[in-house]
Amino acid sequence: MDLLRPALDLLLRMHIRITVGGRDRGDVPGWVLITLMTAGLVAALWAIAGPKLEQILNDALSTVKGP
Repeated sequence: MDLLRPALDLLLRMHIRITVGGRDRGDVPGWVLITLMTAGLVAALWAIAGPKLEQILNDALSTVKGP
C-alpha cells in the first residue's frame, strides 16, 4: 500500500483541483509554452536519433523472412 500512496495522493489532489478550481486554471500562455517546449524537445531528439532509429528499423526488417 505504501507504493500506491503517492499515486493516490496525486489523484486526490488532481480531483480537488479540477472540481474546486485553482489560481492557474485558464493559464493558457503557460500551457502553450509547455506544449511548444515539448515539441521542440521532440524535434531536437528526433533530429539526433532519427537516422539511427531508421537504420535499426531497416536492419530489423531486412532480417525478416517472408513466405
